[in-house]
Amino acid sequence: MTKFIYKMESILQIKYKMEDQAKTAYGNAHAKLINEQKKLEELVNKRQYYEDKLTNLMHSKLKLLDIKQCENDIEIMKYYIKLQQIEVKKAEQQLEAARIRLNDAMVERKTHENLKEKAFEAFMLEYEAEQRKEIDELVSFQYNNPTDDQEEGNG
Repeated sequence: MTKFIYKMESILQIKYKMEDQAKTAYGNAHAKLINEQKKLEELVNKRQYYEDKLTNLMHSKLKLLDIKQCENDIEIMKYYIKLQQIEVKKAEQQLEAARIRLNDAMVERKTHENLKEKAFEAFMLEYEAEQRKEIDELVSFQYNNPTDDQEEGNG
C-alpha cells in the first residue's frame, strides 16, 4: 500500500503553531485583565477605607487638617480609580482581540484539517479503485488462461 502524504502538511503544522501562539496570547491577556481588575478592586477598597476614615473624623473631635487630608486622599483615589478603569477597559479590549485571533486560528486549523481529511478520503477511494482493478485483472487472467491441470485432463 502506498503511504498517504498530505501535500499541505507543513501548512497544517504552521496552523497548529499559530493556534498555540494565539492560545498563549489569549491566556496572557486574560491574566492581565484579572490583574487589572484586582488593582481596581484594591483602589476601590482603599477609597472606601478613606471614606470610612473621613466619616470617623467627622464624628470625633474635629481636626480640620486630618479631615482635609482625608478628603484629598479620597479625591486622589477617585482619580486613580478612573485611570485604573481605563486600564481595565484596555485589558478587556486586548482580551477580546486575542479571543478573535484565537478563534480565527482555530477556524483556519479546522479548515486545513478538513482539507486533509478530504484528501485522505480521495486517496482511499483511489487506492480502493486500484485494488479492485488489480483483483479484476487477476480474476480475468485466471479465467482467460487455462491452467495446466485443465490441459492435462483434456489431452
